[in-house]
Amino acid sequence: MRTQAVIALLAVALGGLAGAGAYTFRYAEGLSYMSNDPAACVNCHIMREHYDGWQKSAHHAAATCNDCHVPQDLVGKYTAKAVHGWRHSKAFTLQDFHEPIRITDEDLRIVQDNCLRCHGELTSQMSAHAGPHGVEQANCTHCHQGVGHGPRR
Repeated sequence: MRTQAVIALLAVALGGLAGAGAYTFRYAEGLSYMSNDPAACVNCHIMREHYDGWQKSAHHAAATCNDCHVPQDLVGKYTAKAVHGWRHSKAFTLQDFHEPIRITDEDLRIVQDNCLRCHGELTSQMSAHAGPHGVEQANCTHCHQGVGHGPRR
């Protein structure tokens, strides 16, 4: 009898958690983040300035948020989207994000890889330079920080 009560309690707890998770996912328009539509990025008010900047940038005609901010292979893309979604939802729920938002080192590497994927032919002659630790890859966003989102304030 005690085992049945524990199982029933566990089922209610898991059902409540699943229900709350499904409601939150629906309320936050979670499915929209699986698309390629840049408007999904402004479901969150903090991204409005970045979205507006992108609309005025040269990249608006050629690239969406996903073209620059997630890996291009299927597994990498949806893994990055899941990590971004978790990190963003946690930060916005707990209100512990830095403003203005900052890109992580890992996400900066993804952006760098995508810059080189699109502009590789143009940059092939300058893709390496002598840095403090010998020859290393140049960081595109060091010089072209505002390219995707327009000039920073």
